[in-house]
Amino acid sequence: MPVEFISAIHPNPATDGNPTAGSGIDPDYTRRFARALDDGGFDYTLVAYHSASPDALQLAQFITQHTERLKPMLAHRPGVIFPTHAARAFATLDQISGGRLSVHIISGGNDEEQHREGDYLSKSERYERSDEYIQILRKVWSAEGPVSHQGKHYRFEGFRSDVPPVNGTIPVSVGGSSADAYRVGGQQGDIFGLWGEPLKETAEQIAAVNAVADAAGRPRPRIWVSFRPIVAPTDELAWEKAHRTLARITSGHTERAKRRHYPAVGQGRPANVGSQRLLDVAARGEVHDRCLWTAPAAATNAAGSSTALVGSPETVAAALLDYVDIGCELLSIRGYDALNDAIDYARYVLPLVRQELAHRARTAA
Repeated sequence: MPVEFISAIHPNPATDGNPTAGSGIDPDYTRRFARALDDGGFDYTLVAYHSASPDALQLAQFITQHTERLKPMLAHRPGVIFPTHAARAFATLDQISGGRLSVHIISGGNDEEQHREGDYLSKSERYERSDEYIQILRKVWSAEGPVSHQGKHYRFEGFRSDVPPVNGTIPVSVGGSSADAYRVGGQQGDIFGLWGEPLKETAEQIAAVNAVADAAGRPRPRIWVSFRPIVAPTDELAWEKAHRTLARITSGHTERAKRRHYPAVGQGRPANVGSQRLLDVAARGEVHDRCLWTAPAAATNAAGSSTALVGSPETVAAALLDYVDIGCELLSIRGYDALNDAIDYARYVLPLVRQELAHRARTAA
C-alpha cells in the first residue's frame, strides 16, 4: 500500500504555545482547517479524544461534510459507550462519508483521566477490554443477522444493525508502547500507532508488534509514526525557529497542566509507557538520527506525541523517508502552530516525500 500522511484536526485556534487562544469548537476555524488538509493532500486527520474536548464523533462527521477525500482517524475510548452502539454509530458515519472512516482505539494511559468518565479498570484490564471491544465491532459489522456475545467485559443477546460499513468493515488502529499494546495491536489492529522515537527504537517496536501478528497468523498492521516537525527554508533557520517554539510550548504546557490537571515538568513521571519512553530518549540526548529533537518531550513531560523533526523541507522529508525505510507506511505530522504548519507541510514536505517515493518506484520497476 502507498505511504500516506496523517494530520490532526484542531477545533479551535488554541495551540500548544497558546492554549487560551480558543476553546470548544469554532466551526469556521474547523472548516478552514479541514479544507486546508483536504486541499493540501493529507490522507487522514486524527480526531483526538479527551474527556473535556468537543465530542470526537460529531467532530468527525463535521469534517466529512466539509471535505471531499480526507479520511477521519476517529479516536475512541472503550468504556464510554457500549460497543454495539459504537459499531452502529461508526458504520453510520462511514456511510455518510462514503467509506472514509477509520477508528483509533485508545485504551487510556492516565488513570486520573479515565476516572473522569467513570472508568476504574487497571491499565492491563483496559487493554483486555479493548481487545474484546474490537472483536465485537467486527462481529457486528460482518453479521448478516442478530449477534450475541458473552465475554468478560460485555454481554448482549440478539443485537442487529441495519447499517453496514461501506466496505464491509472499518479499519481499526491501536496504539501504545507497552507489551499489552503490542499484544492487542498485533492481534487486532489493521494499523498500529507509535510516537516518534529514534529509528533503532522504532524498528524494535515494529518488530515486537509484527511478531505478535505473525504468531496470530494475521496480516501485520500498517505502522503509523507521529512527529511534530519544525520546518524553515534552511536547517539553520529551522533550529532558530525550534528554540523559539520550545519557549512558547514550555509556557503553554504549564498553562495546560493547570487547566487539565496533569503533571507539569518535574511534578511526577507519567504513568503511560509511551511517555516514559520519550522521556528516556530525551534523557539520552537532545538530537537523534538525522534531526529528531527530543527537547519538546522533556519540556511537556511527554504529554502526548511531542518529539520534533527539525530542518529544511529537504531535511525533514529525508528523515521521514528514513522511517519509511524501516517499515512505516503512515506518517503523522502535525505542528506546534497547527494550521500554519499544516499548510507549510502540504506545500513543502509532502511533495518531496511523494516525489522520492515515485522515483524509487520507477527505478525499481
